[in-house]
Amino acid sequence: MTLARFADDTRGSVSVEFLIMMPLLFWAYMAAYVFFDGYRTSTTNLKAAYTVSDMLSRETQVVDDEYIDTMVELVKFLTQPDNEVDMRITLVYWSEDDNRYYVDWSEDRGFGTIITNGSIAEFEDKLPVLYDGDRVILMETRGYYDPDFNIGWKTQELYNAVVTRPRFAPQIVYSG
Repeated sequence: MTLARFADDTRGSVSVEFLIMMPLLFWAYMAAYVFFDGYRTSTTNLKAAYTVSDMLSRETQVVDDEYIDTMVELVKFLTQPDNEVDMRITLVYWSEDDNRYYVDWSEDRGFGTIITNGSIAEFEDKLPVLYDGDRVILMETRGYYDPDFNIGWKTQELYNAVVTRPRFAPQIVYSG
């Protein structure tokens, strides 16, 4: 009887209800901000990778270490200047005779390893089907997203792999 009367009672205190719901509402607001900011950072990193890959694909002159270092600085500028960005560029070609991909050259800034003819097989799922002798640029970037608020997310790695065909020359020449 007392329990039924308590369940039917519609009187309440707004301040008590607010104190109960406020932490949940605050967390939901912060989580929405962090999710939006994380996706914004991810798409910005992807657009920067496409921009730099397209820039390299139009190159007709010899590419050197200074050019690649400048590309890394451009990616940092396009994303977040204070963010750590790693980049690896690999020029890959397809051999119909051997039925496999080969590496013309690979340069690394921060990944720690370059892609070689022995390790290119690990990246076949990222590469398109090519004709014999066709070349593509495999541009990989890696950045990090550290949430502004603690909602249970750790620092997220943002990895992007972009494949672009050289546009004005059959291949990009590297001298490093």
